[in-house]
Amino acid sequence: MQDLKTVILHNREIAPGYFRMAILAPGYPQQALPGQFIMLRVQANSQPLLRRPFGIFKTGTLPAECSGMPEREFVELVYKVVGIGTQLMSTLQRGDEVELLGPLGQGFTLDKTATEHLLVGGGIGLVPLFMLAETLCRRGDRVRLLVGGRSRDDILAITEFERLGVETYVATDDGSLGEEGLVTAVLERKLNKYPQAAVYACGPTLMLNAVRSICHRQQVALQVSLEALMACGVGACLGCVVPGHQHSEDDPDYLCTCRQGPVFDADELKWPEGGPEGGE
Repeated sequence: MQDLKTVILHNREIAPGYFRMAILAPGYPQQALPGQFIMLRVQANSQPLLRRPFGIFKTGTLPAECSGMPEREFVELVYKVVGIGTQLMSTLQRGDEVELLGPLGQGFTLDKTATEHLLVGGGIGLVPLFMLAETLCRRGDRVRLLVGGRSRDDILAITEFERLGVETYVATDDGSLGEEGLVTAVLERKLNKYPQAAVYACGPTLMLNAVRSICHRQQVALQVSLEALMACGVGACLGCVVPGHQHSEDDPDYLCTCRQGPVFDADELKWPEGGPEGGE
């Protein structure tokens, strides 16, 4: 984990309300694991006061800006403008300063027994799945991405996955891209065809709950990446806890999303109607 004062390399709008930001981050290509996240604060502004969590989309290295200078290692985020903090982020330009804490959290555990992998993403939930796809493809496994959104504007960066050799399947609520309907319907069909696949999912809680129900019914291994509000990212504030599978009012069993997650085996969590309590 590093606490860096660093700068923006680029910040571009890639769809209405969605941005892609690269941040100078020495060491991240070697350190960051699929499914981990960072805590980000805009250094030049006091509001919002606290850092905010963002999943890591990818890491990489850019050429040196001139002869004799080192290469520039970076971390890249994809985010949606939803409030004051992300609205401020959307105005940042190359060279603006930010504070970066990370990499943080527990990422995905690669299933060593499965050679078929289904990645299910809803909207911005696509973000932590890219590095996972990279790792699985490098290993020579077969990877399929199932992605859903309200409309074509919510389907992000799928060409990045396709360049890796990942088969992609899109479902939108309004049918403006891919098939019309829910991505969970696509998942059911694919699991009927590939019943031994491992499933990894990130997205809205209603989607995760539906994915969990399908995987539980078909006895398929599932890991989920939860999105949660948090103040610290290191387990001190306890603002991001979710109930574990044995949780009850008489015998509380809470798990900290930032320390024990954000990726969990689905069986670790208690799944009430609507998804894991405390999830976003």
